Amino acid sequence: MGSQLRPMLSSDPLFVGIHTGGVWLAQRLCQQLNVATSIGTIDISFYRDDFSRVGIHPQVKASHLPEPIDDRHIILVDDVLHTGRTIRAALNEIFAYGRPRRVSLAVLVERGGRELPIQPDVVATHMELDPGEHVKLLGPEPLTLQRMERR
Repeated sequence: MGSQLRPMLSSDPLFVGIHTGGVWLAQRLCQQLNVATSIGTIDISFYRDDFSRVGIHPQVKASHLPEPIDDRHIILVDDVLHTGRTIRAALNEIFAYGRPRRVSLAVLVERGGRELPIQPDVVATHMELDPGEHVKLLGPEPLTLQRMERR
């Protein structure tokens, strides 16, 4: 995944991780790529389209973008891309802060089941899961990808 991101580093991007797994992954990527930059973090809880059905997760975290994003290249990082709804919510959150020049999407796992026309620019791995399964990034130390049955 790091080698796929290297060409994007020449544009002085701002890495933005989606809480929680995307933040851990963005931190790890910056370490591995030897990128000395602040990492933005966003929580998409208030932008979820299923908010009225599931309510707010009790552990809403504050979003923090350490630098202005206008005309910046944003590398949005998440652990798992499934339906695309989390990424849609993240884009809404990002655009509430300003207008980036470009947004690239980097994900650890891409799985089937897309409901929105969203695709990643950088993918570490593709996984096919049974309907009752999901995959989750556990961490932050060590970062572990775990396949599990849906509860």
